[in-house]
Amino acid sequence: MNSAAIEAQLAEIKHLALDMDGTIYLGGTLFDFTPDFLKWLREMGIGYTFLTNNSSKSAADYLAHLREMNLQVHSDQLYTSGMATIDYLRTRHPEFRHLFLLGTESLCDEFRQAGFSIVCQSSEAEPDAVVVAFDSELVYSRLCLAGYWIEQGKPYIATHPDLVCPTDQRTLLVDCGSICACLEKATGRAPDVVLGKPHPLMLEAIMRRFDLEPRHLAMIGDRLSTDMAMAKNAAAMGILVLTGEATVADLEDCPAPPDLVAADLSEVGRRLSLARSRAV
Repeated sequence: MNSAAIEAQLAEIKHLALDMDGTIYLGGTLFDFTPDFLKWLREMGIGYTFLTNNSSKSAADYLAHLREMNLQVHSDQLYTSGMATIDYLRTRHPEFRHLFLLGTESLCDEFRQAGFSIVCQSSEAEPDAVVVAFDSELVYSRLCLAGYWIEQGKPYIATHPDLVCPTDQRTLLVDCGSICACLEKATGRAPDVVLGKPHPLMLEAIMRRFDLEPRHLAMIGDRLSTDMAMAKNAAAMGILVLTGEATVADLEDCPAPPDLVAADLSEVGRRLSLARSRAV
């Protein structure tokens, strides 16, 4: 896409879906440019929703985390893969009420508050389906029970496909996709459906919530295989920032390149501002 076409596309943007870790912050460190960028969006009347594949925390946890970083955020400005999974189950499988959820206690509480019952340790209580998430509190016995129910043929849903979670700490955070890979080796079954990015469901929910057409929405993130692939799957604009996982070198063999590549959110702001000023 040439620069004129990109500028025309930017000028139509009314709402941004913002990836969190690697885009607005890294680990526990907020990028210096993030507050000014969000302030400019509010001044320009451009809406934004924080979006994350990380299902280790509930929506309430994320809201608290963002507010601890002194970011102004309301409950309708956040959408997680855990929330997307709840929406998916409610709309596509209302018959699934009793779940074996391999996830953190925080996520289990969020599912309970949404009306689901969570099957605990005993294999005597039979679930309707198995949901696997990013379980940062992973217990071996529960991993084994998840494998048991998957092996029994229960419907099997993963909240998202990420193999690792980005961090600024000296560790490697094994994520939902890697837990699912372990279970697939043990049971011979992959998840029946994998939600979160790059599944278009999350962006489709944002478009419904704010009455948007795909051309009015841009997905900004640091990952090609999730953020940018989801933008393409939902027919929205994809803007890659180089503050997280992806590098310029990764673009060479990318099957679905982003519409725009920017160093960081501050550059995105400048490009949006220029496009809007020229469109007047």
